[in-house]
Amino acid sequence: MSLKKQIINYLQLNKDAGIDLFFLDEKIIYTKKNKPKINPINENTTTIVKIENETDNKITTETNMQTPQQTKSIINKIHSTDNKTITIDANLYQLDNIADLTTFNKHIANCQNCVLGTTRTNLVFGEGNPNADIMIIGEAPGADEDEQGLPFVGKAGKLLTDILKAIKLSRSDVYIANICKCRPPANRKPLADEIDRCEKYLHKQIEIIKPQFILALGLTAADALFKQTFKMGEIRGKFLEYRGIKTLITYHPAALLRNPNWKRPVWEDMQLLRNSYDNYLISR
Repeated sequence: MSLKKQIINYLQLNKDAGIDLFFLDEKIIYTKKNKPKINPINENTTTIVKIENETDNKITTETNMQTPQQTKSIINKIHSTDNKTITIDANLYQLDNIADLTTFNKHIANCQNCVLGTTRTNLVFGEGNPNADIMIIGEAPGADEDEQGLPFVGKAGKLLTDILKAIKLSRSDVYIANICKCRPPANRKPLADEIDRCEKYLHKQIEIIKPQFILALGLTAADALFKQTFKMGEIRGKFLEYRGIKTLITYHPAALLRNPNWKRPVWEDMQLLRNSYDNYLISR
């Protein structure tokens, strides 16, 4: 069942029960066809947070259908709130004294600073060479990754391993991580607030590993890194710079499973990465 249909069914149940629903202080009006009609949401919205207990440095974000959120649609709002109150542990963002990945992994292992932390099976921290010259960044774990707690272990992960082998690299040569550490329900794209809560961890990983190259897999990862909306045809095949690091963007392996025609441009991108990496090795 589509998400739109699920939302309509949810609202219909409330209507049948005689429950009035309000969105941004406006009552939801039902049409004669008994389908809900919702006025457009104001995109310039903010998240309301409050200090719950200053002594333990925790912040509580209260969310409900009447509170403005950082979202662009009613669909995103339902995803991000899910009628839950998320308690943000600000101590998890105190990262200055963390100098290695093992300590860092233990530090955030129980993070629940966004709704994804309440639905995951395992936090997927990352895997690979902690001193890697090349860091690979995807968007978020999938079902297999969530189950095993490791990045890129499903069909797309196997294809990534083969892609690396094609340019004479192994998974142990690189470090693999994601924008978000927890699986979004039903493998949907991470929401803006989820990325915002989690990308601090990615920034710290980059700081510790100090890669010379970043390979971003897919537009979701690229958009999250650069805070822009890209088109793959406009950005692949060339290096961009992210935090002073040469960054190459190419198709996500999962996209190749759906569209094998994209394997050729990915192969071209990987050759570009390999050649640039070889030149780096010679010059250092």
